[in-house]
Amino acid sequence: MFQTSVLMSGSKGNAVLVRTSETALILDAGVSARSILAALEKLGVSPAEIQGVIVSHEHSDHTRGVGPLTRKLGIPLFINEETLRQCNSRIGNIPGGIRLFETGESFQVRDLIVHPFSSSHDAADSCNFTFLHEEDETRKLGVATDLGFPSRLAVNRLKNCSTLILESNHDVTMLMEGRYEWPLKQRIRSDNGHLSNEEAVGMVSQVMHQGLKNIVLAHLSEENNNPQIALKTMRDYLITVRSEARLLVADQYAHTPLLNV
Repeated sequence: MFQTSVLMSGSKGNAVLVRTSETALILDAGVSARSILAALEKLGVSPAEIQGVIVSHEHSDHTRGVGPLTRKLGIPLFINEETLRQCNSRIGNIPGGIRLFETGESFQVRDLIVHPFSSSHDAADSCNFTFLHEEDETRKLGVATDLGFPSRLAVNRLKNCSTLILESNHDVTMLMEGRYEWPLKQRIRSDNGHLSNEEAVGMVSQVMHQGLKNIVLAHLSEENNNPQIALKTMRDYLITVRSEARLLVADQYAHTPLLNV
């Protein structure tokens, strides 16, 4: 078994479940512990399966529920040193322990191999991730949100994914004509900001292969995007390359189905 579900995703909070027959991890806990546990219950996943929380970077929409969730479940936190330094006072005591990882170096939790790699985002040491099952390296999960542009590193790390959870944050026209102040618009559009719908297509076009079975568009802005626009933009591309990949949009308030990676 090798499964994933985006429990919730958007500007107000993010959390992803990665699950095998031996373990399960939560990648980011940017909403309340109660919301995460409720989503797990709906999916039929026992909290006892969760063996840890991984944090990608320090922004509150990825860390808000980290302290309460790790304390409630008595599980460890996996985080890099710079990110911990930025949010240590907010997350509080972690009874299950803190396991520091080095960006760019893989670590293993039971049968799950986790590889954190740098993302181009305005945080201390922001990471994206790939996940492999130690007994089946033909299936690979990539999670890439909060990245300002499709860097060569990100493209190389996300090649050969069978399931890809990818940021599709904004529609450029909606953003530029919207109510945000100009400095915030500049930040979002910068190389350290967020991927637009079109940039998400550009990323997928560089990692597309026959084995890519699931694409989940994530971290959509409620203010500057629309799920139907994001879907159409990506679907139009998939049609041109005759891809049969399953395409979903993650929601801020509801989980995706459990997907077989």
